[in-house]
Amino acid sequence: MTDALLERHAEALRLFGERVRDIRGDQWGAPTPCTEWNVRELVNHVTAEQLWIPPLVAEGRTVEQLEGSFSGDVLGDDPVAAWDRASAAAHAAFAASGAMDRTVRLSYGPALGSAYCSELTADCVVHTWDLARGIGAADRLPDSLVEFSIKEIMPYADGLAASGQYAEPVEVPAGADAQTRLLAMVGRKG
Repeated sequence: MTDALLERHAEALRLFGERVRDIRGDQWGAPTPCTEWNVRELVNHVTAEQLWIPPLVAEGRTVEQLEGSFSGDVLGDDPVAAWDRASAAAHAAFAASGAMDRTVRLSYGPALGSAYCSELTADCVVHTWDLARGIGAADRLPDSLVEFSIKEIMPYADGLAASGQYAEPVEVPAGADAQTRLLAMVGRKG
């Protein structure tokens, strides 16, 4: 299971990175389906999520110890390079021996490294779609990542909107494909 999870994680990071490389200079301020974020803010958010991983997983630090460490602009003058560094370090932290079995102390409590990796993989998948929509790129997600993300999100999908971080789920039309169902769970119309 660990190898398959690491493969999905790497695949999600690669796909998001491809979309980051697709951003034209005039698109960084474009809106995204995440109404509170433009393209740069969305990339900044996902990059910051990657920056949390090494200290939480590899160093055993807590969210409280890192409070404020990755707030604000983490992209600097070269967003692509910032993404590349952050995503490579994040994947290396999860791939390290024993990382998936470690307890990670997150804002909502302790979780296994594997659960944290699964959560962030699904989050990266959904935000890849958001970014693709924001820049007008191809937004079809690989089936392997869609199916993985559905399985990850399904158990807690009903509580996402209540967290305040997601829109209300969208009604799924009859016969909807897996990507449409995934996006609907997280309040997006595919």
